[in-house]
Amino acid sequence: MSEKNYIVATTKPWNIKAYKKLSPSMPGKWHLIDIKENLTLEKIQKINPEYIFFPHWSWIVPEDIIKLYDCVCFHMADVPYGRGGSPLQNLIIRAHHKTKLSALKMVEELDAGPVYLKKELALEGRAVDIFKNMSELIYEMIEEIIEKKITPQPQIGDATIFKRRTPDMSLLPSKVTLKELYDYIRMLDAPTYPHAFIEYGDFVMRFTEAEECDTKIFAKVEITKKENHGK
Repeated sequence: MSEKNYIVATTKPWNIKAYKKLSPSMPGKWHLIDIKENLTLEKIQKINPEYIFFPHWSWIVPEDIIKLYDCVCFHMADVPYGRGGSPLQNLIIRAHHKTKLSALKMVEELDAGPVYLKKELALEGRAVDIFKNMSELIYEMIEEIIEKKITPQPQIGDATIFKRRTPDMSLLPSKVTLKELYDYIRMLDAPTYPHAFIEYGDFVMRFTEAEECDTKIFAKVEITKKENHGK
């Protein structure tokens, strides 16, 4: 009997690292798609995967792929609560300290598909650390889905929709507590994310690596001219 094929589609560095570390020990033959333009029906048909897994995929998956293959996405919220964009930031802003990572069968409506399984996920530390922890957890869930041949179940309850954040929303708010300020910096502290910032005259200050220390916050600050903001 030939090995079954599986695809992981992701562009985030922590997920690619986890794929390279964990996929060799998992059952079946694994294929990585780490470039958006390579996710085409033609390429997928040549592989003919049993499942396509999408850890942290930022684009709409073509409808023809969703209809022909079992596509599984991983959403950092206890759906139907928290459907939509920027779940990590939306959860931390709402003072959540933990969440459920939901494995969903992809459907046309965003994050509305039936659920394969959920696992607890802590929301402590920098965003990049949370994402790294999540990437390892995702592969535990992938292996469980494959081995147990889990049938996804419909979501139950009323949906709460999160709005996707835009880069200008990373501007640090002025009326917050010290703890809220710390949370704001850490929730945006990951590669490819627009870091928390303030504007000072002709300059922009971006904050990363925040640490709480009694009544103080220590953080790394990068200062650039305004015309270079976002570059």
